[in-house]
Amino acid sequence: MTKHPVVALEALRWWDLERVAELESALFATDSPWPAEAFWAELAAGHHYVAHRASDGTVDGYAGLGEAGDDATVHTIGVARRAQGRGIGRALLNDLIEAAHGRRILLEVRTDNLPAITLYESCGFARLGLRRRYYQPSGADAFAMARPAHRAANMTVGGLQ
Repeated sequence: MTKHPVVALEALRWWDLERVAELESALFATDSPWPAEAFWAELAAGHHYVAHRASDGTVDGYAGLGEAGDDATVHTIGVARRAQGRGIGRALLNDLIEAAHGRRILLEVRTDNLPAITLYESCGFARLGLRRRYYQPSGADAFAMARPAHRAANMTVGGLQ
């Protein structure tokens, strides 16, 4: 069994939003990155957003989840390039899975983002279909993916208990 590092997360705060918007622009430059105002609206709506901080205190990873009825939707996950490969993305996703409280979770991911697809599949997500030209303005295709609802009392998240 693969051992995953312990990664500390905390709630995303309003004072982090400019930094998150900077990361969003760096990570998703060709796909209409969200400005700080969009993240403000997400927090104001009460959606679940979480952050990881680098040793200097700046945010180097963030993720958000919305819930509607029986489903939850991953709104975003981003990890600074310099911090990728250290388990932060997995920790962020596991947090969103926990926050979904057993609901089915939906997301879209670029078809060329193999590390993200691999992570999602390792956490129980399956491809539902292809959304052609989903991301704009790049025109990149996306896979629609879902993780089925889990109602078990002692469920595991991403292979971890």
